Amino acid sequence: MAMDVHGRDLRYFVSVAEELHFTRAAERLFVSQPALSKQIRLLERKLGADLFERDRQGVRLTAVGSALLPYARRVLADWDAAADAVERAKTEQQATLVVGMSTSPGRGGLLPAIRSRFSETHPAAKVRLRQVSWTDSSAGLADGSVDAAFVWLPVPDAERYEWVVVAEEPRHVALPDTHRLAGRPEIDFSDLLDEPFIAIPESAGVLRDYWLALDGRAGRPARIGAEAASADETYEALVDGRGVVLLAAGNAPLLTRGGVVTRPVRGVSASRLALAWRAGERRPLVRAYAEACRRATGRDLD
Repeated sequence: MAMDVHGRDLRYFVSVAEELHFTRAAERLFVSQPALSKQIRLLERKLGADLFERDRQGVRLTAVGSALLPYARRVLADWDAAADAVERAKTEQQATLVVGMSTSPGRGGLLPAIRSRFSETHPAAKVRLRQVSWTDSSAGLADGSVDAAFVWLPVPDAERYEWVVVAEEPRHVALPDTHRLAGRPEIDFSDLLDEPFIAIPESAGVLRDYWLALDGRAGRPARIGAEAASADETYEALVDGRGVVLLAAGNAPLLTRGGVVTRPVRGVSASRLALAWRAGERRPLVRAYAEACRRATGRDLD
C-alpha cells in the first residue's frame, strides 16, 4: 500500500484520537472543525480504511485507528526531536566559539590554515580568541570561560582534557645580550643549571616545572630569580638581569625586542603546543574546530 501521508495529517489524527471530539480537537489545533473533518476524510481515503466511528453517541477509534495511533505518536515525537536537533545545529553553526590562548598560536600560518578549514564546515560561525594570563595553564578551560584553548603541554589535570598537537618546537633560552653565554650559537642545558630562572606562576603547576626543565636537572632544584605572568613581565625581568628563561622557538619574537637574545638549547625535549578541549565534549562546533586543527597540521587527535 503506497501512501504519501504528511506530518500534519498525523497530527490531526492524533488530536482527534486523544480528544474523541472533532470540535475540541479543532480548537486544540487552531483550525476550523470542517477543515479538520475534511483532512481526516482525506487521510482515511489515502489509507483505504476508516479511522473513526461517528454516530450520535460520539467518536470512537476503529481497529485501524487504534493500530495507527501508537505509530503516529512515535512518528510525531521523532519529528519533533528531529526539528529540535535541526534548530540546535542551526544555532551551533551560527554561534561564536571562544578559543583561549596564553601566547599567540599564530606561527607559520597556522591560524589562517585552521580558520579556512573550519569555515568550510561552519561558514556562519565566529571564532573569538581570548588572551588568558599565564597563571592559568589551561588557558580558560578549567573555569569554563572558553570552549577550547591553545595550551602548552603538559597541562595540569590532563585526564580532564583531550587535545591535538598543532606544533612541536625546540626549546630556546632567552637571556640578556650581555650574559656570559649570549655569544654562543647554541647552549647546553647543563651550562644553565646554576642560572637563576624566570618562572611562570606556581598556579601553572606541571607546566611551570616543564619550563624550568626540572626533569633535566637530575634532582637539583631550580633557582628562581623572578616570576612572570606575561611576555611583557618576562621581558622586563630579562633586561633587569633577574634570570634567564626557556621558551618555545616560535615565541622568540615575543622577547627579542632589544637587549635580549635567544639561543637553541641542547639537552631538553621539544615543546608541544596543542588545541585542547574538555574530555567528553560533544558540541559539534568544538569538535569541528578540533578537526580543522587536525587537518591543518596532519596530526591525529589524542
